[in-house]
Amino acid sequence: MVKDEKLWIAKSGSMRICMEPRMCNRHGLIAGASGTGKTITLKVMAESFSELGVPVFLADIKGDLAGMCRAGQHNDNMEQRIARFDIPDWRYRVFPTRFWDIYGEEGHPVRTTVSEMGPGLLARLMDLTAVQTDVLNLVFRIADDQGLLLIDLKDLRAMLRYVGENRSDYTIQYGNMSAQSLGGIQRALLVLEDAGGDLFFGEPAIDIFDWIKTDENGRGYINVLHSVKLVQNQTLYATFLLFLMSELFERLPEAGDPEKPKIVFFFDEAHLLFNDAPKVLLQKVEQVVKLIRSKGVGIYFISQSPSDIPDSVLAQLSNRVQHALRAYTPAEQKAVRTAAETFRPNPAFKTEDVITELGVGEALVSFLDAEGRPGIVERAFILPPQSLMGTITEEQRSAVMQKSGMGEKYDERVDRESAYEHFQELHEEEQAEKQKEERSAEKEREKQAKKSNGASAEKRKTASKTSKALSKATSSAMNTIGREVGKKIVRGLFGSIKW
Repeated sequence: MVKDEKLWIAKSGSMRICMEPRMCNRHGLIAGASGTGKTITLKVMAESFSELGVPVFLADIKGDLAGMCRAGQHNDNMEQRIARFDIPDWRYRVFPTRFWDIYGEEGHPVRTTVSEMGPGLLARLMDLTAVQTDVLNLVFRIADDQGLLLIDLKDLRAMLRYVGENRSDYTIQYGNMSAQSLGGIQRALLVLEDAGGDLFFGEPAIDIFDWIKTDENGRGYINVLHSVKLVQNQTLYATFLLFLMSELFERLPEAGDPEKPKIVFFFDEAHLLFNDAPKVLLQKVEQVVKLIRSKGVGIYFISQSPSDIPDSVLAQLSNRVQHALRAYTPAEQKAVRTAAETFRPNPAFKTEDVITELGVGEALVSFLDAEGRPGIVERAFILPPQSLMGTITEEQRSAVMQKSGMGEKYDERVDRESAYEHFQELHEEEQAEKQKEERSAEKEREKQAKKSNGASAEKRKTASKTSKALSKATSSAMNTIGREVGKKIVRGLFGSIKW
């Protein structure tokens, strides 16, 4: 809810606790044990940002955030909560919502190309070894240098096969690529395909500027990625959201210090991003979190405990909402102490004790003030959401999707010519050349039956080999219009394409 041009999120006694729009791109954290109210906090924040005119992207892990597109329903529980906050102008509201789904089942398909994701994130997605990752980087480098765009998995498979068959030709320039490593990557590719990779690698690729939109009333669209099925593959979920975050980082221009964010990105189940992540990836995540603020993007991580987030990243999260934590074991008690130490102390209570006493919908809250200073932690109740708490029917979801204007652009898959077709044509040309040579050889044998001129035959044989080599080289370098990017590819921090 927006009051006096601020985002009203919670209330402590008679004091409103609000977020300053200019400080919302300083990122944030919503933490707490399961069932303590994290989803409601996320929902209230998303509604407030939308009302302020800030688009939102969030992942719907449990399927209960789809209600953004429907007005809330009044009941006794809601009446009590509204009375607690003394909101005289309270009303239930519908928020502009768009639904997305990698699998294309509960929302418009979200796709990207293999080239756009890049070798770094793809290697993590495929769980490659360090050596296999190095080889995959070389394969991408060869494709990039030749301007070949890898759109879907069959393009990558064709590229791997081509490099494998001709790896001796590339060893001097790019380094050694063993058949074992290439074979391992191909096997991992099959696993990725079985996990649904053939669905989300393709075109039309998502344009993140389609998320940075407002409706006719100036309210930001809430882009909901249906992730109930996606999160079952935890690595796939974390890597894909990281890719989307990196797209915002690479494609948005510098914005300086805007009056409000261009978009706010909620990363639910954030611990999945950091589980077993290599050190180099963690360093890149930290760098993105630091730098993306200047592009007007606010990133909000949602997890059970602040200890799920590496300290280097946690230090960048300035707006914090801490719901209840349980402390039954020594490890849990340590997590409570760690969470308490992240807040600016309030002399009215001991933060460490209060964290374990909080009820559902209650939280410890600290937001940056107008000068960018962390506020003293307050024990507060989170406002109730104005939209529907819960999921929606398939008919309601379909109606929203039909009105979104995104269906014509994304619903139908496009399979234009790319690396796979390029190598397929090259193979067909080689086969045709081989058949032509066989026919020529047959004619030559017939002539030799009439003429015994060995020297002349040898000369023609040598000329045929030379012609074959030139033909192959020419075929691989010639007309690839529609299959190439058209210029040398440049890659960004995570290895994704910089446009």
